Amino acid sequence: MGTTNSNSSVGNTALLSGCHAIITGASSGLGAEFARQLAPRAASLVLAARNGELLEALATRLRDSHPALRVVVIACDLATADGRAALWNTVDDSGLDPTLLVNNAGLGDYGEFVEADSTRLRAQIDVNVMALTLLAHEYARRAHNGKAYPRAMINISSLAASLPIPDLAVYAATKAYVTSLSEALAIELRPDNVRVLAVCPGPTPTNFSKTARREDGRDTDRSGQDWLRIPSQEVVATSLAALEHGSVRHFPGWKVRLAAFIFESMPRFITRCVLQLRRQKSIQK
Repeated sequence: MGTTNSNSSVGNTALLSGCHAIITGASSGLGAEFARQLAPRAASLVLAARNGELLEALATRLRDSHPALRVVVIACDLATADGRAALWNTVDDSGLDPTLLVNNAGLGDYGEFVEADSTRLRAQIDVNVMALTLLAHEYARRAHNGKAYPRAMINISSLAASLPIPDLAVYAATKAYVTSLSEALAIELRPDNVRVLAVCPGPTPTNFSKTARREDGRDTDRSGQDWLRIPSQEVVATSLAALEHGSVRHFPGWKVRLAAFIFESMPRFITRCVLQLRRQKSIQK
């Protein structure tokens, strides 16, 4: 269906064994699930998010379940230069040489663009684009100047990257950027033995919808999402398998893969017409 591309036809099951991983947005949702699924395989995890209390609670559970695992927690705002510096300083002070970066931190905003709070618009760009890009750049720079053993980067994009979505316009646009960047980096970093994977999940039961909803309670039309929804556990498990297989882009779940194929195969003018009709129907409700 053309929804995944591969760096190599041979998987690498040793890629995650004994890895030293950085996971952003690790306090809940997909980030916390990446931590839980990597814990049995990793040598160390660096968990970063703004909510230090949730991070510490997760770290305690991981240490209790996996006594040999080293877990380092850093509460920071990755949308700021100080927050990103704090993350890398923590990594260096801990004497770690990361072999996996999971760029998971992200946020959205439901509702019309013209009515959006400019602060929320800026926050989406700062987190989804700027923070992800600069963290990826620093990680790639270290990998380029470091040892030649396998490393990897997972950037969390979205099925939304396949469409220009009214009432979710900035989020979808930032995720299109993430997918494009990831595919380019997969080519650039291959000589450095660094795999790059863009994960493009559909609707997932996380806190995203709650935090993306505006204070006045207004929402976007999310009809049909239940059909595409898959658990976080499946998103993460299939993403890690796709990384080991050498995929460059991964749509978790066959329904999401089918939707992506349809979205990307449809002529753009038809896509715009469909989205226009969908939005008109939503407004009339």
